[in-house]
Amino acid sequence: MIFNVTHITKYEYNAPVSYCHNIATLRPRESKGQELLSYTIDISPEPAEISERVDFFGNYITRFSIQTEHNILKVTTKSKINREYAKFHDSFNSDACKGITLNDALKALQSMQAEILDAKQYILESIFIRRTDKAIRDYAELSFKGGRSVFEAAYELMQRIYTDFDFDSEFSTISTPIEEVMKEKKGVCQDFAQIAIACIRSVGLPARYISGYIETLPAPGKEKLIGADASHAWFAIYIPGFGWVDFDPTNNQIPKDQHIIVGWGRDYYDVPPLKGVVYGSGQSKLKVAVDIAAVL
Repeated sequence: MIFNVTHITKYEYNAPVSYCHNIATLRPRESKGQELLSYTIDISPEPAEISERVDFFGNYITRFSIQTEHNILKVTTKSKINREYAKFHDSFNSDACKGITLNDALKALQSMQAEILDAKQYILESIFIRRTDKAIRDYAELSFKGGRSVFEAAYELMQRIYTDFDFDSEFSTISTPIEEVMKEKKGVCQDFAQIAIACIRSVGLPARYISGYIETLPAPGKEKLIGADASHAWFAIYIPGFGWVDFDPTNNQIPKDQHIIVGWGRDYYDVPPLKGVVYGSGQSKLKVAVDIAAVL
């Protein structure tokens, strides 16, 4: 499927901002089952400096600074993406995927092969996912057992998070500790992805955070609203000998073509859509609108 994606980020300041420097992770990356056909970024006011590079994880990063006084910052990106991830779903039923147990995986991860070494960095602590507490480890071990398939354990973990946790957009912020999310059993997609990652790392397996979009489909008989799609987050687990498999605990499914990847890292801190430093004395109001349109 081919999608056109428009992402608008708008900051409105109640006092003039004299200078800002920002880092944007908004350009969708090439990945398994995903091809970026075109991409543009428009920034207002016009930046005095702008550059693009690829970060450590292979994500596209845009750095820009605005050195003129402004009350509004608006960043608009437009992408065209060919997404064909659903065609890989049949491979998840293979023995190469489902036949690897936790014990098999832990033994395979002792290898010094380049692919294994790359995956093992996603076992380490990260900014938002430190050494996990006993509650998270205990929660993980309900699914992950030595002789059980890693794929089946991850699938069950996804289902349990979907069932046990409530979606509550008012509960958490990006800085809410995962231990608090675990205790209260509520949060948003970023929280659910990071809880899953913490669980998987606690048993010694690699897991990474994926930032992207999801196309929201309207109820039967209703028209789709412009800008009603959303930024989204999910996780992937590494199965030695097979590769990475994505899981979406917010929607209780293995991602399909409607899930569009922007970037991945160890947790949210590595791939926020936009972060930066602002010189000003006022407060800001953030508005975000995402529109995903399938090309017929």
